[in-house]
Amino acid sequence: MGKVKYILARIKKMNYKNMFKTIDLVSKKTNKSKVFIFFDIIGCGLKYQAGYVDYNLYEMYKMNKKERKTVITRGINNDIIKKFNDMSYAYKFEDKALFNKLFSKYMNREWIYLKEASIEDFKKYLKGKKEIIVKPLSLSCGKGVEKLIVKDYDPEELYHELLNHDQTLVEDVAKQHQVLNEIYPHSVNTLRIVTLNKVVVAALLRIGNHGHVVDNFNHEGMVTTIDIETGIIKYPAIDKIGNVYTIHPETNTPIIGTQIPMWESVKELCIEACSIVPELGYVGWDVCLGEDKPFLIEGNDFPGHDLYQLPVHRDDNYGLLPQFEKAMKEGKK
Repeated sequence: MGKVKYILARIKKMNYKNMFKTIDLVSKKTNKSKVFIFFDIIGCGLKYQAGYVDYNLYEMYKMNKKERKTVITRGINNDIIKKFNDMSYAYKFEDKALFNKLFSKYMNREWIYLKEASIEDFKKYLKGKKEIIVKPLSLSCGKGVEKLIVKDYDPEELYHELLNHDQTLVEDVAKQHQVLNEIYPHSVNTLRIVTLNKVVVAALLRIGNHGHVVDNFNHEGMVTTIDIETGIIKYPAIDKIGNVYTIHPETNTPIIGTQIPMWESVKELCIEACSIVPELGYVGWDVCLGEDKPFLIEGNDFPGHDLYQLPVHRDDNYGLLPQFEKAMKEGKK
């Protein structure tokens, strides 16, 4: 019944204009008729809870029935979240200041929450700092995140300005490991480690680009996958508009073949962090690989599935669902 409800809800909310644009695009790429593509998308929606975005993003038009069954579609991802995450606890992740308090053991940097700090507290925090990162509490995808040069501002004016713009979480600039700094030095290139039932089921590296101080996919960043067992990057990175990179265009540093340092420590950190809010069993952790150890940037209680199974990151046409299903059955106590 849940599956039927989800499909009906998606049909009601669907952007049909974008759907037909997608049909045109796929038809041109495959030389298949638009009518065939239309009914194939409908079929994938009914059988696999895949929308037209999933159909295009994962190139499901190139998959047979057996392969399509292995894809984590939007509907399947939502089902996993419903099963493993008690969303009444989601505020512990979504309130970034509260997250920092709960996971302070894993933060490895100073921070201050301006709504609980005086001007004098803020001045004391800024003393001796050259740069800071300011964040809004509620926005996601890197929106509202800025790196500021401390000497360029009067502390009192900055304090009020940040409060007025709701950029109330202020943190030290995280220092990343030289290996990732060499790839792109202008942002912290975060690891996205996905845990399900206390098992690492997906690992990705997000890399900044075009001078941006955030590595987010929605800010012209790129993403590649990390081999869970070895910590080695085996595939090129890709950005949101489909450009593929074997080396970073700004630094000419190779991406493929990079060994993520301290890889076992990265996985251990995320598995250990799962115990802080056990009611959320499916989490996307954003991890900074520090100079001498990994540490947390934030956690995501509603992990997006869109970066898991991109075609450029697959040796074959199989998705990650079998790996997720194994974790759901055999997760750690």
